[in-house]
Amino acid sequence: MSLQTDKLDSDKTRIDQALLAGLPDCDARPQRLHRAMHHSVCAGGKRIRPLLLLACSELYTAIANPLHAAVAIEYLHTYTLIHDDLPAVDNSDLRRGRATCHMAFDEATAILAGDALLTQAFKILSHEYSGQPELACALIRDLATAGDSMRLIGGQMTDIESEGQILAAETLNFIHRNKTAALLTASITMGLEFWQPSRQQRKLAQELGQEIGMAFQIIDDILDSTADTQQMGKPAGLDSSANKFTYVSLYGVDEARKRADAHSQNALEAAHAIGGSNELLLEIVKKISKRSY
Repeated sequence: MSLQTDKLDSDKTRIDQALLAGLPDCDARPQRLHRAMHHSVCAGGKRIRPLLLLACSELYTAIANPLHAAVAIEYLHTYTLIHDDLPAVDNSDLRRGRATCHMAFDEATAILAGDALLTQAFKILSHEYSGQPELACALIRDLATAGDSMRLIGGQMTDIESEGQILAAETLNFIHRNKTAALLTASITMGLEFWQPSRQQRKLAQELGQEIGMAFQIIDDILDSTADTQQMGKPAGLDSSANKFTYVSLYGVDEARKRADAHSQNALEAAHAIGGSNELLLEIVKKISKRSY
């Protein structure tokens, strides 16, 4: 096992512990809501976004503990998953190998659990970095911008509106550069906020986030088309059953693989160019690009 793999495993353990510690106790009133939050946050997952944030914060000397920001972005990500799974959106009954929040509890509780996790993300950023207001404002700005109606939520809305349609590449790219890549980009830019990046490094961070986001989404589309439910941790073929247009629909599996590989290579080049102690960052990019497909 490589040093980078050991570090990733160690960081993931730290993230999981911090995610649990940042939640209200399951027995705190209202118990059903807090248990639903725990159910979704503690369901596991690869923790790609918080791991990216930590790796990017460690490229150079960090001015504060980035773990709180890593927790915040994973809370926001989990909120999006809870809401994506709802009957009105993707209508999925499985997430990360276990019942989705609305299946384990009920639809109203799932909506409120997602709302609470979204709020908790910004509460953590404002509280934990209150002694460094410039840093706190930068982190809040990056996360809020990624999650707003022009980016993540806008991509989701366009995805819903496009169900059952044959899409042009430009529309499909718009959906996933916002729905998927925006939050991955925020993981990277929030990590950079913990030191003083140059204008060129900020530009490279945006490029890295977009490229890694597109690679991630295309690979996800391929897996949805070729993998089984056990491999996916969620129902395989969900996009097809929802009549969604994907990169496999547009290009076919072989061409989609080529495009995923090209985006992965571009992401590696951007990660190299940012510089610093980037071995861990490069390892994460490689792991994303080598998911089984």
